[in-house]
This record gives sequence, structure tokens and C-alpha cells, in this order.
Amino acid sequence: MVFQLGSALLDACVLAILQKEDAYGYKLTQEAKKVMNVSESTLYPVLRRLMKEGYLETYDQEYQGRNRRYYRLTDSGRVKCQYYLAEWDLFSKNVDSILKGGNEND
Repeated sequence: MVFQLGSALLDACVLAILQKEDAYGYKLTQEAKKVMNVSESTLYPVLRRLMKEGYLETYDQEYQGRNRRYYRLTDSGRVKCQYYLAEWDLFSKNVDSILKGGNEND
């Protein structure tokens, strides 16, 4: 992808993925890779920061004899996700109006 991935967009994508369901790190990475070039080594610091900011919490669940660390949204994480979605709607509409030559009054 030629467009730069900013931290806010990565945060928004992580929160949106977790809004659908709790997930462990590898699954989060695989979901994010569907739309952006991101590695686990990029994603884990983001997860730690989002936890520190109070948007995520973790729990461990056994899977095939090992524990997996799952991430889930907190209430403030849900609020932040809704904020990002509203901002994305506005941003993408404005970019579309320039790139696709939309009507200024849309």
C-alpha cells in the first residue's frame, strides 16, 4: 500500500477489530493484515499502549495446553472506537471529495 499508516489509524483498526470480538495477538495481526501491512512486532507495542491508556484489558484462556492472552475493549475503548469511526467517516468523505471530485455540498 502506498499510503502511510499513522498511529491513529492503526489504533482505530485494532479497536474496531476488538469491537467485533475479543482476540489474541496473532489473530489481531492477521485481521489487520487484511487491510494494512503490519507485523506482530508492530502490533504488540500498540496493544500495550492502548492497555496503558485504559482502552483494552486482557485475560488468559487455555488453548491446547497453553495460555493465550486475549484482548478486549473496555468501556472507554468502546467510546474511543466510536470516536475514531466518526472521525474516519468525516475524513474519508473529505478525501473522497478531493480524489473522486465529489460535490462540495455532499
